[in-house]
Amino acid sequence: MILVAIVAEVMEEYTVLVARVVEQVLRFAPIPRRVRFLILDSLPFASSRPTTIRALPRGS
Repeated sequence: MILVAIVAEVMEEYTVLVARVVEQVLRFAPIPRRVRFLILDSLPFASSRPTTIRALPRGS
């Protein structure tokens, strides 16, 4: 079970990295803006920017 959690975490980080690379490549590619938007919108990941998880304050 621990191995599954580790692999899932690595895959998540890899997916974020791939998304950033694809965004950088498409940002400077000489293709129309509409096509770029469609490609970026169809990527299987929701966002390449990591979301910060805020810890809830512990109740006393």
